[in-house]
Amino acid sequence: MLALGTVSLVTDVSTEMVTAVLPLYLVMGLGLSPLGFGMLDGVQNGVSALVQLTGGHLADRVRNHKLIAGIGYGLSALVKPLLLVHHLGALGVALALDRTGKGLRTAPRDALISLSVPPERQGRAFGLHRAMDTTGALLGPIAAFLILGVAAGGYDAVFAVSGCVAALGVLVLLLFVPSGKKSPAPAPSASASASASAADVPGERADLRAAFGLLRGRRLRALFGCAVLLGLTTVSDAFLYLLLQRRTGVAEQFFPLLPLGTAAVFLLLALPAGRLADRIGRRTVFLAGHASLLLGYGLLLWAPDLPALPYLVLALHGAFYAATDGVLPAAVAAVVPERLRASGIALVGTGQALARFCCSLAFGAAWAAWGDGPALAAAAAGLACCAAVAGVALRPTGDPR
Repeated sequence: MLALGTVSLVTDVSTEMVTAVLPLYLVMGLGLSPLGFGMLDGVQNGVSALVQLTGGHLADRVRNHKLIAGIGYGLSALVKPLLLVHHLGALGVALALDRTGKGLRTAPRDALISLSVPPERQGRAFGLHRAMDTTGALLGPIAAFLILGVAAGGYDAVFAVSGCVAALGVLVLLLFVPSGKKSPAPAPSASASASASAADVPGERADLRAAFGLLRGRRLRALFGCAVLLGLTTVSDAFLYLLLQRRTGVAEQFFPLLPLGTAAVFLLLALPAGRLADRIGRRTVFLAGHASLLLGYGLLLWAPDLPALPYLVLALHGAFYAATDGVLPAAVAAVVPERLRASGIALVGTGQALARFCCSLAFGAAWAAWGDGPALAAAAAGLACCAAVAGVALRPTGDPR
């Protein structure tokens, strides 16, 4: 568990170094329009979403979660040199391949986490992993900021160092994470058998038919539907930081530090939020996270121009991730049989990522057509409506989790 968390920490340092400077590099450096950036950001999420289901299916099929996760981490490391090519086409390919690697590794990694702890402690386990992962997200922007300040190469230096750090993460995975050996398919867990029995087809093959059959279970279907609905109104991090920079006038050299605020709050709250979800129910914590995001949108739209505004928005953004990023896969793991664990997590993650892909495209188009304020107001109204629907759809029926 700790070794896997270390891999995520190191990899996230690499990823967030790039993420911290990419919006400014593309919009200010290469002259990409908000609509073009929305399309590129959406393509990243869309590629990751489509591949995520493949990664989950392959991990369950070969019953070797480490192998598929390792391929994903390795692919993301290999494509980092393409970022050094100053051309939108090459950057688009590099980002798409990087997201392909992320999509391949996400579900197998989360399946490994869920299978390593008992169901009643999965919220805490995911919270611990997300805290370690977010430590990397915290260090990445700091590294990018320092490199931009001292390196002559500017953005190229950030991209080069990012590639070296990504390679280190793959090395840690190969050397320290226990190998996922092939074994007979385990029996479904007691907590998952009732809702996932329709997906337990005869035989031991974890095929796509069995994976999609998981949606016959009411609880997983509700989680899937709510993840999609809420994803359709979740503005991407990059857009939120651009909005915050425009609203508050943050200097360009400090732009890479904005994700730092989100990551710091995420790091502080991820484990407590996971523990709280295990204690009072994952639905409550999950919805509270989206309420935090909605409040952040409201502050960006209507709050007076106070010095504390950036800190408040970033704090709410971090609280949103702490209450949702680990809680959702923990909720999915509780209603999916072990032999289809990666597929079930990937199914919900794919739906959510595709929804966010659509949101990026729509938000970029709305920004270009109406301006940033009306576009964010529309997203906030949509989020409020979708959160209300999710609150009803996720009402507990017996087990509060």
